[in-house]
Amino acid sequence: MSEKAKRVAAAAAVELVEDGMTLGIGTGSTAEYFIELLGQKVHAGLSVSGIATSDRSAALCRRLGISLTTLDDTPVLDLAVDGTDEFDGALNLIKGGGGALLREKIVAGAAKRFVIIADGSKQVDVLGAFPLPVEIIPMARQPIVQRLTDLGAAVTLRLDAEGAPFRTDEGHWILDGDFGPTISEPARLAGDISTWPGVVEHGLFCGMAERILMGSGDQLTIITG
Repeated sequence: MSEKAKRVAAAAAVELVEDGMTLGIGTGSTAEYFIELLGQKVHAGLSVSGIATSDRSAALCRRLGISLTTLDDTPVLDLAVDGTDEFDGALNLIKGGGGALLREKIVAGAAKRFVIIADGSKQVDVLGAFPLPVEIIPMARQPIVQRLTDLGAAVTLRLDAEGAPFRTDEGHWILDGDFGPTISEPARLAGDISTWPGVVEHGLFCGMAERILMGSGDQLTIITG
């Protein structure tokens, strides 16, 4: 059921894409549906260029014939489309379950419009059931663990399949902070974490998304906050 819902959301996002657009192209299972459907449109003659938020998404785009560019060449994007791990009624998000939060936030910030695609399981009343990813410089691990713990989070260092610290595409580590769900003031927490030395980025996306395209079975709901 959720796979159908993801595809419904992704299909709705593809309908927002117009010929000649520059796109931010997200990461994750729902974003991959978007990439696949976009590839079909490109094969049928649609002309777009995109910036992928992860090496995995970039590889899929290349395989499907979607042209890629860079923010050096295209610093302003028409539209960014990405998935999310959680969202609340005010369109605050937790992202970064796939480890691409830094690039995702950079790309979303460069876009005139930022649209989220998700299935209904990602909708929550209060953020925090999904652990909050915090991308860090390895040297700063223990001080940041202590700060997150002081705020009430249970903190773990994300590991890869071999048991070594997971490294993002930019070479950083990720701490996952399990808050409960108790993040009742996400913008405030986002501002606090951003000031900590050693934090590269965090997975709270507040005040960025224009809308959520949410699939539930074969039905689409548009949430604008």
